[in-house]
Amino acid sequence: MQIKGRTALVTGANRGLGLHFAKALLEAGAAKVYAAARNPASVDIPGVVPIQLDVTDPASIAAAAARASDVDLLINNAGAADRGLLLDPQAVDRLRGLIETNGISLLTVTQAFAPVLKRNGGGAVVNVLSVLSWFTAPGLATYSGSKALGWQLTNGLRQELHGQQTRVIAVHPAYIDTDMTKGVTGPKSRPEDVVRIVLEGVEQNLEEILVDEIGRQVKQSLSSATPAYLATSV
Repeated sequence: MQIKGRTALVTGANRGLGLHFAKALLEAGAAKVYAAARNPASVDIPGVVPIQLDVTDPASIAAAAARASDVDLLINNAGAADRGLLLDPQAVDRLRGLIETNGISLLTVTQAFAPVLKRNGGGAVVNVLSVLSWFTAPGLATYSGSKALGWQLTNGLRQELHGQQTRVIAVHPAYIDTDMTKGVTGPKSRPEDVVRIVLEGVEQNLEEILVDEIGRQVKQSLSSATPAYLATSV
């Protein structure tokens, strides 16, 4: 699908990758871009339409879907990150929170917008997941678990929305240079580059988008004798 002329909604658009998505969509010729955030007053992007959306609040999701009834491109970008060991006493509570934000919200937001997309010709859903959907690293197992759930929900939604001509796209980046990874050392992709590759993939009708070399290496390892998820250290 072409970006030009489309009406898009980006969750978590007030900062980080979501902010870059909103800007890039306008630059690519989108007719309208809804920039969704828990606090729409925090959206400061000329040309977008700020809209209130808390991806963990069903009433907020329903209100956003009712207001943005012209959407034909949904980008589920909002997410959360946390670090800690599975054997920590707080691990279960941390996991529940991450599952709600990184996993369940992909389903609830897409459920709300699926009828909108259908009325508008099908369109597409882009789910920003992670290379950690496929393996985990020390201290990141709860985050990985929530992203793995998001990946499987994405696969299921792809099957169920195929009949209404809605394409569902999974994006699996490694670290991106945003405030979420401020304390992380190691290679990071520029958010501008990630967004460019994703929007190119949308226009090429891809269903899975790898934006960096780490993602390509991990994906390739999954069918090898030494898949990344069997590593005991990274």
